Amino acid sequence: MDIKTQLNESVKDAMKSGDKLRKSTLSMALAAIKQVEVDKRVALDDLAVTALLQKEIKNRREALEEAKKASRPDLMEANEAEIKILEVFLPKAMPAEDLRALVEAAIAETGASAPSDMGKVMKIVMPKVAGRAPNDAISAAVKELLAK
Repeated sequence: MDIKTQLNESVKDAMKSGDKLRKSTLSMALAAIKQVEVDKRVALDDLAVTALLQKEIKNRREALEEAKKASRPDLMEANEAEIKILEVFLPKAMPAEDLRALVEAAIAETGASAPSDMGKVMKIVMPKVAGRAPNDAISAAVKELLAK
């Protein structure tokens, strides 16, 4: 079952159980997916849906930081709950050691030796990671290993 179908089923379950937060959070995620599909006139695959869910989670983490700065515990709780709801639909996170090993293999494959070769390495690593690690963590690992 693809992620979009899982989201739809979860919205239905949330409606049946009366879980308003879960329903609204998943509905917003589905609306974002639908908007991209309409804009680009394509049906999104699981990889694209995963990227959109990661973007939604990132937005909520930023809102969480703003809520902390504003000392708003109500908003902090809501954002944390929404993040937990959305994280269920992401693939299992890749351990840092595995990511590092992938990056090292890509560096060896491309012969990259300087930070200016980052693009070559990222081009190889990104499809292999496929949404199991945040993009900023991937780029940080590449930068760290190329800086040596």
